[in-house]
Amino acid sequence: MVKIPKQTDHSHKKEKKEEVHESDHENGPDYHDSHDEHAGHDGHDKHEGHSPAMFREKFWLSLALTLPVVFWSEHIQMLFGYRAPEFFGSYWIGPVLGTIIFFYGGWVFIKGAYRELKDRLPGMMTLISLAITVAFVFSWVVQLGLVQAEALWWELATLVTIMLLGHWIEMRSITQAQGALEEIAKLLPDKATRITDEGEETVPVNELEEGDLILIRPGESIPADGVLTKGKSEINEAIITGESKPVKKAEGDEVIAGTSNGEGSLHIEVSGIGENTKLSGIMRLVSEAQKSKSRAQNLADRAAQMLTGVAILAGMITLVVWQLLGMPIDFTIVRVVTVLVIACPHALGLAVPLVVAISTTLGATNGLLVRDRLGLEEARKMDVVVFDKTGTLTLGEFRVVDMSVAEGLSEEEALTMAAGVEKDSEHSIAKGIVKTAEEKGIKIPESEEFRALTGKGVAAKMKGREYHMGGPSLLKEEKTKVPPELEEAAEKASEQGQSAIYLLEDGQAIAVFVVADAIREESREAVRTLQKQGLEVAMLTGDAKAVAASVAEELGIDQVFSEVLPEEKASKIKELQEEGKKVAMVGDGVNDAPALATADIGIAIGAGTDVAVEAGHIVLVKSDPRDIPRIITLSEATYNKMVQNLWWAAGYNIVAIPLAAGVLINMGILLTPAVGAVLMSASTVIVVINAQLMRRLSL
Repeated sequence: MVKIPKQTDHSHKKEKKEEVHESDHENGPDYHDSHDEHAGHDGHDKHEGHSPAMFREKFWLSLALTLPVVFWSEHIQMLFGYRAPEFFGSYWIGPVLGTIIFFYGGWVFIKGAYRELKDRLPGMMTLISLAITVAFVFSWVVQLGLVQAEALWWELATLVTIMLLGHWIEMRSITQAQGALEEIAKLLPDKATRITDEGEETVPVNELEEGDLILIRPGESIPADGVLTKGKSEINEAIITGESKPVKKAEGDEVIAGTSNGEGSLHIEVSGIGENTKLSGIMRLVSEAQKSKSRAQNLADRAAQMLTGVAILAGMITLVVWQLLGMPIDFTIVRVVTVLVIACPHALGLAVPLVVAISTTLGATNGLLVRDRLGLEEARKMDVVVFDKTGTLTLGEFRVVDMSVAEGLSEEEALTMAAGVEKDSEHSIAKGIVKTAEEKGIKIPESEEFRALTGKGVAAKMKGREYHMGGPSLLKEEKTKVPPELEEAAEKASEQGQSAIYLLEDGQAIAVFVVADAIREESREAVRTLQKQGLEVAMLTGDAKAVAASVAEELGIDQVFSEVLPEEKASKIKELQEEGKKVAMVGDGVNDAPALATADIGIAIGAGTDVAVEAGHIVLVKSDPRDIPRIITLSEATYNKMVQNLWWAAGYNIVAIPLAAGVLINMGILLTPAVGAVLMSASTVIVVINAQLMRRLSL
């Protein structure tokens, strides 16, 4: 994960700048940060301290040294029918360069084997180091004349070189799979324009503090989370939320670090810097997801360990059988080395981590943050999706959801007058009426003599006329007679647990507004899509039955749990699970956290509380319920790719190991260690390519 330094401690600014620069290195972050899937029980990683650049450099130098070893090899000369020039010392080209290649290029595998054996988890590194060590020791025994056979210098050299190439490909693939997150981090500008009492000043981003006022010019990237205090614009948040359309922002709206400003000039008060930004939070969650174990990963780990045991056993059997058959020792050793090489669980070790790196990054760039890979793996098995109502299916804010007006008055005129009266009120219902008018593009008129009518409502004058707004108590106080059509609308609202607010003009009721927690427009499509996918949809809420039933009826939800206390939400999830159902819970509040943790898949709304987000397996950055079907799509695609890779990586060895042992020697099929290494690397490349095809997935 890219390190985003804390920026509040100015005593360490220089040190923290160096951290950022290290992470911006062309070779990406240290590999062990992004590859803990292969770690042992004590946290050691087979590639600890390695980088793609290290393997790249070792490969090219080893290749340069391997070419003369192969060219002067007697076996290769005889095979291709040529004679290499002889000169003083040419006899020692193979052993000298082979020894350099063994220690320079092969030592990394021996160190990895040491860690594996120390962790009691022998695997790929153990097999590779065993193969090259056997070849190295045997070759020197032959070179010193202790055994009459052919040395294996060219086999050793090509084997080490090809293994280095395979590891370079592996590490480069994993690093590139996480590259989208690295690119996100690069969106943060190096400098920011801070507004002070003395004017504007350009400062490094890591010198910003919470509460600072900064200027964002048209086209600039936003360096920190904050609140817009002046100006309006459209912000491109695609890299954070996956939303392709620019989002309109006005005073009071929040902005996110790393997003791009449109054509407006903005003043922003900084609210989050460094590790406290949403960008840093997203990267932290994705990093945690890529480190977390899933069932498929555990299966791959067990298979890799099992394959290591099978390979060692197959090597021992190969040694014994060929010696009993009277074959030369150098022939037998070559067979053993080939078996060990070709059985390396390289592809098996890469099959799951690479798919996970790609899928979690793909999800993050589409607004789906996977906190726990097990949740993503289980999403494809969901039977029922349970939604919390407030803030999830609904906005969690009041809006005018229906209205009725007196004859001769249009709904737009009535809403215009109501918003003008309520504009200066701080009441949540009043704000809902004003917000509804704003969302409809209504220009809100100025009012005069605004005043609160204690316990009844508010009053104001517009264009010389007196307007009052309030509920039934206002009507009772002013003894206002309500037209039948308005009274009918108010009664219907009452039956559904909604609030009815009347607009009075000079003592006459001219409109009634039904105000309630507004349903998200996205919720309708989300529910329909989930039902089309064959999933049950349920709603869980602490609201009264009438309110819950009204929302459920409008969205087409059949199963409703209403009047549920916060501490009872988890028990409702358990009830569904006891029916044998896989349950996904979608919520955003503190009282949803136990239910999110209890569910098979907890899906937290990103705009919700930190507690809810921490309890969820998956976080929806955009707070859009339509993203839930996309989770299922991502889950199914991820699982399918894992299965495909595991079958290929494991199935390949069923054919490869017997061939390496020489069972088809009578048919003229005999693999050399180098060919075995090529086949093993080819298996890895196929797994890599298959995983990379996930990038074409459209969510």
